[in-house]
Amino acid sequence: MSTPGPNDPIPVKARQDAQAWAQHMTEYMAQTAGTALDPASVEPVFSNCVGKHDEVRDDGRYKLSYAVYSSAPLEQHPEAVRKVRTMLEQQGFKIDGYRETVDDKVNTILDASQESSQYLVTVSTTKGGLLLFLVKTPCLMPPTPSPTSH
Repeated sequence: MSTPGPNDPIPVKARQDAQAWAQHMTEYMAQTAGTALDPASVEPVFSNCVGKHDEVRDDGRYKLSYAVYSSAPLEQHPEAVRKVRTMLEQQGFKIDGYRETVDDKVNTILDASQESSQYLVTVSTTKGGLLLFLVKTPCLMPPTPSPTSH
């Protein structure tokens, strides 16, 4: 599969479907990592797609950033991120960035992307010591409502 080009049609996906996929993906990453997510921490943020020259179309296109946190103990973060990295590689994701420590302190980050869908995923240690699971979608277009028959 090749990377979508700038003139290719925007993928069509309803907002609720994009959010359901992001929720499923974060749950799957957390399960792989052996950690529990805090459902009260879910932060789905829909935003407008912004073009190369800061243009915004009023046709419903959107991006989703979906974040959820785990209170897994800090010392478990490196092993958790290693497990997620292995799973993502097996799923065909490209690992764009990876670390476990900074100055011998736990400070994990895993960034990965899926070329075919242009979805981005991140698992990282937050400043507060939580483990963040994040999914970002590319620009998506909601489906065109079908005409209702009378």
